[in-house]
Amino acid sequence: MAKGSFTATIGYNKRIGKSFYKIGLEFSGASAEVFADVKPGQFVEIDLCHASLPADNKIPGELCDSAGRNIILRRPFSFSDIAVEKGKTTVEILYCTVGPASLRMSNLEAGDSVSVIGPLGNGFGMPEGKTTALLVLGGTGAGPIIHLAKQLKNYPQIQKIAFVGARSVEDLPFEKIADCIGAEGGDYLAEFSGTDTQTFVSTDDGSVGSKGFVTDILYRYLKQSGVERREIMVYACGPEPMLARVAQIAESENIDCQVSLERRMACGIGLCQSCAVECKAGDSGQSIYKMCCKDGPVFDASEVVF
Repeated sequence: MAKGSFTATIGYNKRIGKSFYKIGLEFSGASAEVFADVKPGQFVEIDLCHASLPADNKIPGELCDSAGRNIILRRPFSFSDIAVEKGKTTVEILYCTVGPASLRMSNLEAGDSVSVIGPLGNGFGMPEGKTTALLVLGGTGAGPIIHLAKQLKNYPQIQKIAFVGARSVEDLPFEKIADCIGAEGGDYLAEFSGTDTQTFVSTDDGSVGSKGFVTDILYRYLKQSGVERREIMVYACGPEPMLARVAQIAESENIDCQVSLERRMACGIGLCQSCAVECKAGDSGQSIYKMCCKDGPVFDASEVVF
């Protein structure tokens, strides 16, 4: 797939929770064609060094000390959705304000422009020969998984079930959290609308869904499911401890699994080598290092050393 440096226009930038936002990057002309076929799990590097800070009274207290730091390097962001029209492609990014760069990103308005490099990395592989896709997500890991669920609409024979986890209801990156979600979930979140994806929600504090880790409900589902293990593909994106547990469960159940990793990716093309991922070198017992930005960010879970 072609990639390069492009200018994107901000179509919208809306807050959807305590610190979560959805931003739409619009591309036209040749760049629209480049971004029309982005795969779930791929990402862009955005230059935010020229973006301005919000007003002082809109800066979260926990970011006051770091807000004024200079932004030198680009920041990587994965896609959560894509809309292709004649002559225009809009990619949506789900993000959280966690530092000075994403804080500036939250201050961008419709009509502003940003410099991006992309599309970058390798995305999720489609589940050929599978009947069930189990989608596991935590925090902003929701973005690539939502994008994946929408792509899986092209595989109507695949049953899709999402396992959504967060520390509390305030940490769920969704616009609407249904009040009817019970102890074991089983409802349909709006972000998965039109994808026929059933969702099970868990929070560490039990403020919505079941209480506990999202990997617990994944494990319980597998133990109760009668689906042949060879027919299942697990996809996961979120905090690395969650991914490590998902990989462990997949290995113990002999299930294929793909994980999308997060690293500090300064260049996005494998040159700076700041995003090394330790991987297994076959059956030798030795390790090799791959670049998250270039070889990933999606890896076969069985090859990653967690």
